[in-house]
Amino acid sequence: MDSEPAGYNLLARVLHWLMAVLIVGMLMLGAAMIGTIGNYGVLLSIHRTVGLAILALAVVRVANRLTRRGPAPGEGLSPRERVVAVASELTLYVLFILQPLIGWALVSASGIPVRVAGGFRLPAVAPESAQVYARLHLVHTWLAYLLLALFIAHMSAVLWHTVALRDGLLRRMLVRRP
Repeated sequence: MDSEPAGYNLLARVLHWLMAVLIVGMLMLGAAMIGTIGNYGVLLSIHRTVGLAILALAVVRVANRLTRRGPAPGEGLSPRERVVAVASELTLYVLFILQPLIGWALVSASGIPVRVAGGFRLPAVAPESAQVYARLHLVHTWLAYLLLALFIAHMSAVLWHTVALRDGLLRRMLVRRP
């Protein structure tokens, strides 16, 4: 396309890419935690700390999105595609906040002090209970699978727009040179 597509503001772009790296790392870390025995405590500590960072960044990202509107969905999208794009974006934002909160609650329910960043202790946000822990663990796991599925769908859509449609959609989220 000849014209430059409208882009997101710089803070939105930086938060997008920073969170993308952290979330991909978290998905890989979660998979590693399932398959390890020896380093589980270290992985769990990193997982908690990165989860808290994602929560903080997500809150800033949502505030930025609410105060500084992003560009309109691509012009070539059908009404149905626009609904899917908006719904997937909203679902991702909800997961960015809900997933770390549920993780925090499940650790609270385990009765283990919630420690992040090498010892900083967070308050418990759920009662100590094996039943609550088990339910929250299941929800946390299924939301991780949903996040992975949405991530794959998001990447597939970006690839489709970049390679097949060549509509410049990806440029809206890239940091531009002056």
